[in-house]
Amino acid sequence: MSHTDIPSLPLRMAVNIVLDGAFAGLAVGASFWLANPAAPVPHPHMLPVAGAGAIWLLGIPFGLSRLHWRFVSMRDLMGLGLAALVTALMLCLLVVGAGISLPSASFPVILILTLGAALTVPKLIYRLIRQKRGARGAAQTALLVGDGEYAEMFLAAHAQQASAPYRITGLISLSEKHIGRRVHGLDVLAAADGAGDMLERLAEKPDLLIVTAPHFTGDRLHCLIRAAEARNIRVMRAPSLTRLAPADQKMALQPIAIEDLLNRRQVQLDRAAMADLIAGKRVMVTGAGGSIGSELCRQLAMFTPAEILLLDSSEFALWQIDLEICELAPALPRRAVVADVRDAPHMRAIADEFLPDLVFHAAALKHVPIVEANRLEGLRTNALGTQVVADAVAAAGASLMVLISTDKAVNPSSVMGASKRLAEMYAQALDVQARRSQQGLRCVTVRFGNVLGSTGSVVPLFRRQLAQGGPLTVTDPGMQRYFMTVREAVGLVLQASAVGSGAEAIPDGGIFVLDMGEPVKIVDLARQMIRLAGLKPDEDIQIKFTGLRPGEKLFEELFHGAEQPVPTEHEGLLMATPRLADLAAVRRAMEALARHAARGDEAQAMALLQQMVPEFFSPAPLAIPHAAE
Repeated sequence: MSHTDIPSLPLRMAVNIVLDGAFAGLAVGASFWLANPAAPVPHPHMLPVAGAGAIWLLGIPFGLSRLHWRFVSMRDLMGLGLAALVTALMLCLLVVGAGISLPSASFPVILILTLGAALTVPKLIYRLIRQKRGARGAAQTALLVGDGEYAEMFLAAHAQQASAPYRITGLISLSEKHIGRRVHGLDVLAAADGAGDMLERLAEKPDLLIVTAPHFTGDRLHCLIRAAEARNIRVMRAPSLTRLAPADQKMALQPIAIEDLLNRRQVQLDRAAMADLIAGKRVMVTGAGGSIGSELCRQLAMFTPAEILLLDSSEFALWQIDLEICELAPALPRRAVVADVRDAPHMRAIADEFLPDLVFHAAALKHVPIVEANRLEGLRTNALGTQVVADAVAAAGASLMVLISTDKAVNPSSVMGASKRLAEMYAQALDVQARRSQQGLRCVTVRFGNVLGSTGSVVPLFRRQLAQGGPLTVTDPGMQRYFMTVREAVGLVLQASAVGSGAEAIPDGGIFVLDMGEPVKIVDLARQMIRLAGLKPDEDIQIKFTGLRPGEKLFEELFHGAEQPVPTEHEGLLMATPRLADLAAVRRAMEALARHAARGDEAQAMALLQQMVPEFFSPAPLAIPHAAE
């Protein structure tokens, strides 16, 4: 409540008291006339005053003076009806107690109904007048898209606005079975799947379609957006509302998130197997503050590990995820550790103290052009850092490490991809050794493509460029990438972890590859994001092509030519037939790489990297242009 509202509250309460008393007095007088038109004068004559006094008295426990007529609800109406009932009974008892006959046998019922109408009808009329006045002033017409509770909550919240921002003219249901019904006086005009034909037939085209159902995503939403765009109708998403939302909550619509249009089926995950893997275990997550690492922490926390260690080199990122886990799972014991995965003594000390059972290694340098300009740093973090973490947790007795890899490790054209391929090779060699000796650290490697909305990825860049008025920068018209939401990717990582750690027969050193669906053209993604913002590509917002950056390819691959994809029994997971390397040979290469990096000898380090990953071709380093992936 603002300071300007405070002085008006006593005045508003006084007006409510006076009006309720006046309406109650009039209702008592009207009741005598309705009960006996031949003798319409109340007897005793002061009974209407007594009725007003009773309402004033009952108004204290029932809170009648504090009602905001514009926001009167069904619960308020029930309270008014109960106040009318009690007042009528009190007056009837007063008359009978004074030895005066009631005007008719039906007088108590008539008095109850008349008092109830007098107290409720004026408030309802006032609310309707305010709603209609707000609707007439609304600048935009809209249709709601959604069913049941979500549409009803939006309409209720919309009706409570001081000036209705939209004039709602109808509803679009998610199911054909609701067509023809009415909600809040509005007709259900069509189902979402047939909305295009309905929009074509409408005499008055809406300015907006407002999606109220949060679960309405994917292909069906995409089709609705295409139908709306063809008729210059914007599609927006309603804010998240609850029945506990304040009456003055702002109805700020939000653009449809590009993640909502990702054409992916919901994969059924084996949560029982995940719980068996995680529950009661000491879990360590490196890169815990990153996009994948932080989502790993969130999902791991739901499986009640014995304790979780969050490790990151960024203090701010670590603080954010530590705070979030504290709020999400306050009973979960946790540690937040600032550390660099390249620091072998520190990592050994952390592992020896924490004694993890399960390790998720998500720490990495991932931005291709940045790593291309800082090659030795990329090698130190992505390849040598993986070795440091694996050796440290293996010595501390960990049973399983999960390596988060990338599609850029397949036929890499960048140091980022080649360094991740070297990390894969080390993890594969460790896993083969552990399987054959039936002891030591098991390693599960999970490879997947881009994550929508992750730090440094194209979606946040496009959003920032849209906010600045464009242009949106795309490297090449033919650039395409695989995309997946971070929540889905991490769910499948946990699925692969449970499968890879179990007794199922998988190839030694096999790499799990997430089923990423079909690749998406980056320019199409840019155009779609412009349209979702209610703008027109190449008219309101330009798209600028900037050329490939150092280390980039037009398209990424999930499998090397020598890695035949093998289906698994688990939806969303594929297996890459392993290309194995000898553990001793990989270790010797890692040691030599560490020496070259320590001396700052980039040329020798690159030569060794190309020897270990022969499919890697490294062009000369170039400056980094500002463009999207």
